[in-house]
Amino acid sequence: MQPLQSEAPLIVYIDFKSPYAYLAVEPTRNMLAQHGLVADWRPFVLDIQSYLGSAKLGKNGKVAEQSRSAEQWSGVKYAYFDCRRYANLRSLTVRGTVKIWNTDLPAIGMFWLKQQASLEEQCRPDSLLNRYIDAIYEPFWKREMDVEQLEVIEEVLSGIGADVTGFRAYAEGVGLDFNADFQHAAFEAGVYGVPTYVLQDAAGATTQRYFGREHLPRIAWHLTGEQGPAPDIAYESGFDAGRTQPATKSLTVCVDFKSAGAYLAVQSTIAMARDAGIDLQWRIIHTPALREPIDPGAKPDRGTLHKYTRGRYVVDDLQRYAAHELDGLHDAQRSDFAGAGLLWVIDKQGDADAYIAAVFARFWQQRENIDSVAAIGEVLAGLGIEVTGFAEFVEAAGTAQAQTQREDMAGQGVSFSPTYLLDGEPFQGRQHLPLLRSLMTQ
Repeated sequence: MQPLQSEAPLIVYIDFKSPYAYLAVEPTRNMLAQHGLVADWRPFVLDIQSYLGSAKLGKNGKVAEQSRSAEQWSGVKYAYFDCRRYANLRSLTVRGTVKIWNTDLPAIGMFWLKQQASLEEQCRPDSLLNRYIDAIYEPFWKREMDVEQLEVIEEVLSGIGADVTGFRAYAEGVGLDFNADFQHAAFEAGVYGVPTYVLQDAAGATTQRYFGREHLPRIAWHLTGEQGPAPDIAYESGFDAGRTQPATKSLTVCVDFKSAGAYLAVQSTIAMARDAGIDLQWRIIHTPALREPIDPGAKPDRGTLHKYTRGRYVVDDLQRYAAHELDGLHDAQRSDFAGAGLLWVIDKQGDADAYIAAVFARFWQQRENIDSVAAIGEVLAGLGIEVTGFAEFVEAAGTAQAQTQREDMAGQGVSFSPTYLLDGEPFQGRQHLPLLRSLMTQ
């Protein structure tokens, strides 16, 4: 078994301790069934400590041990919040964890099943492998299963009707060694997170690699012949019928003009809002510049190689969804002139959506400066907005007001571009647009 090769057109890597991988299982299966496709499901055991630090709760429910930065904690907290939001749409339970679990044993259980059945047999909806995945995920995320106990995994295998003769010896010998070797090989081949999707051509060669279930629309497009325009990223759009509808049809959109992710989101955000009759309230934020991947050298540690691999993937992923070459991805300069311009447009009762789109186009498409009064004045003039007095406004109060707004958003914990706020609830990334539309028009 080679990490990036399979007889199936798609390899899907999952880890049982990842809530994002858990939430990806059903949508992935639905996509495969819809198009009559099959996938080769494989385990990838995350080494979370190497790139996200570690933490452990005490008996009182508070953090007893931890080695995480404030930025890492922020990311972890949002991830669980986001996962629970989508889990609730499907009546799934995602409880918080008390530690970082070792999921080598359930991975070994997957390999035990895979070696006992052909790929065709593994791909059947009622296969032992599919039943095993379900039998682990649901109780594990309800915190009803200790996946670090060999007898627990053996009991799961027996419970789904698998032959467990020799499993203990396999898990403590050949299977243990194989899993360790395979996990190392997969990581070295560029698999760094879950869910990861690896697409194959007819000859069994890797053609595309995607990280995250938001890419399922594009993955389906690839696997079905790439007919028509390539779809954008998107999470599932269903909503919880018991959820209260937002009080207004107003959506706050927080963006940094030098964020490529926000640039890729702006047109679809405006189009969705206009089609659904949603009012957009734009807020300008400053986010850290996208870090440029630095060659980790000959023998990097796992954390360093993880950061490099992820950094390269992020750049490649942004580029493949863009309609043109993206330059300036790592531009670190930030200013408040464009933010002041938005305040001016609002004061003059201009079209804020058009202004936002024009500034993004100026920086990302035209590759023109947006960090001066003159540059923003050109944008305003191009939109037919009065520019007389704009320079004085910027000097007297504009940039100060823009900075205050930016600091206010930072104080609310908004540090990702784009972030959508619906009744104060944050949604990071344009993949949430289908759900946001559903929630606001249900």
